[in-house]
Amino acid sequence: MKLALPTLTLGILLAIAACADRDAEDAASSTTAPPAPELAARDDREDSLPGTSAPGSAAGDPAPADGPASYRGFAGAEFGMDAAQVRAVWDGELEGGPGDGPGAESASCFHLSPAGQPSMGYFALMFGEDGFARYSVANDQMTAPGGGRRGMDDAEIVQLYGDGKVERQPHKYSDGEYLRIRDPAGSDAVLIFETDAEGTVTEWRVGLPPQVDYVEGCA
Repeated sequence: MKLALPTLTLGILLAIAACADRDAEDAASSTTAPPAPELAARDDREDSLPGTSAPGSAAGDPAPADGPASYRGFAGAEFGMDAAQVRAVWDGELEGGPGDGPGAESASCFHLSPAGQPSMGYFALMFGEDGFARYSVANDQMTAPGGGRRGMDDAEIVQLYGDGKVERQPHKYSDGEYLRIRDPAGSDAVLIFETDAEGTVTEWRVGLPPQVDYVEGCA
């Protein structure tokens, strides 16, 4: 019995020491800060119009072949809708109307444009007697059905749409051309690229005859 007591005491002391070591390890691990979560890159800038390039993309980057621009209309606005219907589906405020646009605009022909854009010509929706009939684009950011955009040359347009699909007409006021492309799905809608004397696209529009062929606003 005299030999068992020291042995027992030594065992208890070793057990206590082991517990103390584990407690110290647990305390150290609990005070170590967890790794910081990775934060996704975020850009708060927003495009003022649907269909413009993603923020930070270069205007010369390859254009996507699809987007809100189509031979049916633009985004939720479809050809044939009246102004109230287009305003109802448009994401944002539209300005303009009879008497507010360039020239003698009337109830039979007028334009609406998104509020806050640099100019009315940047992007405009044209309305005729039968409702929404055309949209026109004079900026480098928006992409036409099929991938064309302002700044491309006529060779790039032909490559995108096919030589046999591009009808060439002389420009009314310059040495450029109108590159006319019919809806491949067979509707009456037409896509027109206007080019300058160097063959560079300066603007484009999509719409229904006769409005799509107007070269002076509502005329």
